[in-house]
Amino acid sequence: MTWSFAGLLVTACGQLALVAFTGSVALLGDTFHNFADALTALPLGLAFLLGRRAATRRYTYGFGRAEDLAGVVVVLVITASAAFAAAEAIDRLLNPRPVAHLWVVAVAGVIGFAGNELVARHRITVGRQIGSAALVADGLHARTDGFTSLAVILGALGVAFGFPAADPIIGLLITAAILVVLRDAAKEVFRRLMDGVEPATVDQAEQTARAVPGVHDVANLRMRWIGHRLHAELAIRVDRTLTVDQAHHLAHEVEAQLRQTTPRLASANIHTEPATA
Repeated sequence: MTWSFAGLLVTACGQLALVAFTGSVALLGDTFHNFADALTALPLGLAFLLGRRAATRRYTYGFGRAEDLAGVVVVLVITASAAFAAAEAIDRLLNPRPVAHLWVVAVAGVIGFAGNELVARHRITVGRQIGSAALVADGLHARTDGFTSLAVILGALGVAFGFPAADPIIGLLITAAILVVLRDAAKEVFRRLMDGVEPATVDQAEQTARAVPGVHDVANLRMRWIGHRLHAELAIRVDRTLTVDQAHHLAHEVEAQLRQTTPRLASANIHTEPATA
């Protein structure tokens, strides 16, 4: 997170200096968005640090939910950046002002694309390594922002060819791109807050548990994400003639199989029930 924060901050600061030099509202919107993206690394980094703390008597599941709260902050920051970009673009449409040094605007767009792409690759790689959907989503967000930075170049070309409104129009298009990212991020955060899990993951866990010799059926399977670790709870129906030790051993065997087949599974709480005739 430190490297991605530093990378986007340097990119945004470089663009901000060029905004003051050129007066481009499209570049201003892109710069503000990059600042917002850099700031999203702060709540995520704090959430990861909190998530490492051991469980307590009050927080018996640990502090992994801090990552979901960080996701809410990320959504709010993206919303603010979209509102700012839209307001600036509309103001420039209503009150046109010249854009100077168009080649500088184009260079700034390239800088924005390069910075975002580097950050995107880092976040996606690390996110997949640790199983963090929030970090992978933030990386894809950064990649999308890279292409909005390239749109700044289109605005500069439009102005160069005698179409001054191209700059604020590109600013509005950047706002639209931010809103698309906002929609996807909000959906992901809402799913996590509501304990949403991919149905395919649930199906795979059920099939794995049923395939263990001695398991007659699986019931009441529930799964949830806590941070970037998955937790499961289920009941297995076993032969009623099994001893307590045998049923306990079978439950451990089911858990071992689930850990092998379910990515990022941290724990499985398994109840044993007697199978009906």
